[in-house]
Amino acid sequence: MAEVAERRLVQEFPCYYDLYIPAGAGPRPLLIALHGYGGDKTSMMRLARRINEQDYVIASLQGPHQHLVRPEDRSQALGYGFGWLSNFRPEESIALHHRAILHIIETLTQESQADPAQVFLLGFSQAVGLNFRFAFTHPERVRGVIAICGGIPGDWGGEGKYRAGGVDVLYLASERDEFYPPSRIKENARALERRAQSVELHLFDAGHEVPRDAYQVIDQWVAQRTKLNSMT
Repeated sequence: MAEVAERRLVQEFPCYYDLYIPAGAGPRPLLIALHGYGGDKTSMMRLARRINEQDYVIASLQGPHQHLVRPEDRSQALGYGFGWLSNFRPEESIALHHRAILHIIETLTQESQADPAQVFLLGFSQAVGLNFRFAFTHPERVRGVIAICGGIPGDWGGEGKYRAGGVDVLYLASERDEFYPPSRIKENARALERRAQSVELHLFDAGHEVPRDAYQVIDQWVAQRTKLNSMT
């Protein structure tokens, strides 16, 4: 009896990121910024530079999965957006994210641009859970995680997959977020305390977005955990 069998082939797949290096000698703290679903590296770089464009090397990584975005005005050209994973074999997208983050850290460390002891992951919405997966799979590679309006891994409560370590978490939520309401974020923050070195939670009067009032909070939080704080 004939059967259908799935086969797998592997092809080279390009991933893109924008890199911003402020003037002056390195190495510096490294902020790796990840956009939410439908965003792109350009918009996330613009946001990250509003936080601090003098003291940090910023790498804005773009999600590998692209999709068309149809504008409300049908006379306009189709746009595009990017995402990080889907429900089809998500483990492959997670592994791709891990490899990309490691590549950025290792490349910028070898180029003496980034301090490998001062790596921070910044993520919004869909990217938050992926960053937590990386940070607590490789806690020795990350100093802190800034999570904005996003969740924790669905398998966070299991044993043997994630490791505790010296990773601080800044968790930012919005009072009017329809996807990640404050009650859910508070529950996630308590769960993160199981493995994180510290968890700091802030709520803002906003919707599902990056609140403008969060920029200074993020900058100060990162500065407290880097050599920059000792220089001031």
